[in-house]
Amino acid sequence: MVKRWGILSLVAVLAVLVGCGAPTATPAGDRAAARPSEIRLDYAYYNPSSLVLKRFGWLEQELQAEGIGVKWVLSAGSNKANEYLRSNAIDFGSTAGAAALLAKANGSPIQTVYIYSKPEWTALVVRKDSPITSVAELKGKKIAATKGTDPYFFLLRALRTAGLSGSDVEIVNLQHNDGRVALERGQVDAWAGLDPHMAQTELEQGSRLIYRNIDFNSYGFLNARSEFLERYPSYVQRVLAAYERARQWILAHPDEAVQILADEAKLSPDVARRELIERTVLSESPIPGERQAAVLREIIPIFEAEQQVPPGTDVEAALQQLFAPQFIEAVAQK
Repeated sequence: MVKRWGILSLVAVLAVLVGCGAPTATPAGDRAAARPSEIRLDYAYYNPSSLVLKRFGWLEQELQAEGIGVKWVLSAGSNKANEYLRSNAIDFGSTAGAAALLAKANGSPIQTVYIYSKPEWTALVVRKDSPITSVAELKGKKIAATKGTDPYFFLLRALRTAGLSGSDVEIVNLQHNDGRVALERGQVDAWAGLDPHMAQTELEQGSRLIYRNIDFNSYGFLNARSEFLERYPSYVQRVLAAYERARQWILAHPDEAVQILADEAKLSPDVARRELIERTVLSESPIPGERQAAVLREIIPIFEAEQQVPPGTDVEAALQQLFAPQFIEAVAQK
């Protein structure tokens, strides 16, 4: 699968780049309407391909001749990326799968166009001197988590494995890095962590992961505003071709990619390596589909039980409408 996608991706990138210089023969008014003045993307420390794209400026180089600008906005977490998409501050945003589905079920006009990673980016973390060694021991404890993100839903699923629910603990809603700080200062008993902050507290403070399960991590989703998809489908494909170029570059240059992550997130190379090399899978197909849907169906009951969606919301219908694989499929076929 890695080799097949590598060949397809490189061919797709070359095809897109070759075609960039020759606009289609349409009237000037139509061309203007079909061309955005700017493409706005987020970058996130949990989305390594976004960091590579931003560092090398491949999109900027490709779109410069057409007068199209590229704007980068930092997302500190899935909740922030969803806020930016909902408020029309960005066109493409990086979230976990669970966060994308929750946003869609709650009315956000987005679709998932690309899977940027299969990460193990979250786990349950305690301080090095904590007596807690299992999920069951979290009952009645304070746990930091960022609501609406993969670590939050990971926490709820982990609690279920011990016969607990969110009501059996005190969840302190903090942005990811603030949760790390609260854990290290002893302000909470545990933290539903997110890399690279999780790797950082492991390596630098000796914090311990008491529960890990990569299958409870809901993939890395690149989502786009539905309006942008409808108005500029050819530019969606070009963005995804650039994403494929970045993914393949990371697979071919892991050490350089580690350094980019370390530079961008201001991490030590050891922390960046743990996140990117040890806990991030980039070799799976980037086409959103049934693999991701199966993971998200396991989370739907938690949405409902924890009242994350209004009563009566058809979350399965939202899931059916979430994926737009045709854009990356078109890139692969070129």
